[in-house]
Amino acid sequence: MPVQVTRFGQWLYGQAYLLLTLTTLFWAGNIVLGRFVAGEVPPVALAFVRWGGAFLILLPFAWRHLKRDWPEIRRHMPMMLVISFTGITSYNTMVYFGLQYTGALTGVLLQSSQPLVIALAVFVLFKERLSARQAIGILVSLSGVAVIISQGDISRLLSIRFNLGDIIILGAVALYGFYSALLRKRPAIHWISFLATTFLLGDILLLPFFLWEVSTGYVLKFNVVTVAACLYVAVVPSLIAYAFFNRGVELIGANRAGPFFHLMPLFGALMAVLFLGEQFKMFHAVGMVAILSGVALASTAGGRRKKTGSGANSS
Repeated sequence: MPVQVTRFGQWLYGQAYLLLTLTTLFWAGNIVLGRFVAGEVPPVALAFVRWGGAFLILLPFAWRHLKRDWPEIRRHMPMMLVISFTGITSYNTMVYFGLQYTGALTGVLLQSSQPLVIALAVFVLFKERLSARQAIGILVSLSGVAVIISQGDISRLLSIRFNLGDIIILGAVALYGFYSALLRKRPAIHWISFLATTFLLGDILLLPFFLWEVSTGYVLKFNVVTVAACLYVAVVPSLIAYAFFNRGVELIGANRAGPFFHLMPLFGALMAVLFLGEQFKMFHAVGMVAILSGVALASTAGGRRKKTGSGANSS
């Protein structure tokens, strides 16, 4: 390996803020790509290939950890199945499916409310109380979601005519909230073992839905675009982003790393405008400001947070 590459890798390995920024860039790119290939790549097939490919790539590195951790994994298999279903099988598949009906820009903005939904799920499952400041932040952020869904005309909410894609993505966000909260119950195994196991179990649970999709005639057609898309989602937003995120958390801690999730709507908006030709409208800006303001308010609230592991997996 060239000396310059080695030095660059060593330098990058110590740059927490750059690693975390790149992580959110890669995850935002996953949303934009999902919208770009909508209609060409079946949503379930894209998710199935993503996690299956990520598992196969990770397996050589995870094998020795999996052998050592297998007794603990087997003992906690029911919880591992629940975590895999909510975070791997359902979440990403629903996001890809929702992007068949709504724009990438809206999809990314809706997902920016995710950290607050996680806080709500933790409260529901573990009775961890929210401070007044956190509650106000949640309300502000949700108002931003309402602005985006209603396209700036709040009176539209009275008719409850949501875009199907918006509803699906919001459902995915809710599932991810419970998935993240349940990570508190994950077994004490190596993080590589945990990722490999959830990738595999999630893909196995996804198999019936994949076979159903194939039976409908909606099959993955192999061409330059689809192969490139499948390679990207298996490698960049899965393996590379997870490696970068885990290293960033190791360097500066989970609490300081968490706010970087909120860069996703900014990167997503930029890419959707640049690459998909979507228009950035005033209601998008208002919704983005409200969501980010609410997140900032909630994330800077006083009091100690319990570690939930919410960053182990994402888009």
